[in-house]
Amino acid sequence: MFTGLVEGRGVVRSLTAESAGVRLSIQVPPELLRADAAHPATVLGDSVAINGCCLTVVAQQEDCWEFQAGSETLSRTNLGGLQPGTPVNLERALSAQARLGGHFVQGHVDGLGVVQRIEREGEWIKMWFQTPEALARLMVPKGSITVDGISLTVVDVTSEGFSVALIPHTLEKTTLAIRQAGDAVNIETDILGKYIDKLLEPWRS
Repeated sequence: MFTGLVEGRGVVRSLTAESAGVRLSIQVPPELLRADAAHPATVLGDSVAINGCCLTVVAQQEDCWEFQAGSETLSRTNLGGLQPGTPVNLERALSAQARLGGHFVQGHVDGLGVVQRIEREGEWIKMWFQTPEALARLMVPKGSITVDGISLTVVDVTSEGFSVALIPHTLEKTTLAIRQAGDAVNIETDILGKYIDKLLEPWRS
């Protein structure tokens, strides 16, 4: 379980093809290598969200963590398009002592969205995303959404997508500042919306 509050930006060091997917080596920023009461030292087997996709640490080398991503993960996320040098958003799994400052994020990406347009409003940015209709149906204005692992508040919702307002802090600390129109992003909708949608399914015409 995660909060969608990105702890730092890592950098892809290498991608190695494996029989059923790829092995990712991510250079981790110093702030994620430090342990504290809320975040014990990361060990093998721990879960880490990479651009909002929950993966397991399978190896550690000084300032690098390694992960394995299978074909299903690569087909449903933007991890398959990563290249050496690409920055990624990182968040370690939530501990019982940590503050829940974002919202409940599972790290299970529902699908891909595409940056549609970017509107600059002084130091702020309003960013529009195009998504499949099935995902847009689960969103509501002022509700929570996860974009590339970042917990955000939905501003506008249409049948084909949504918008968010990005404050300078979010732009500074995450990869959204370098996103451009046409870029693919990982989308995870609010889990509450998924359950409600499932419960209402038998009554749809």
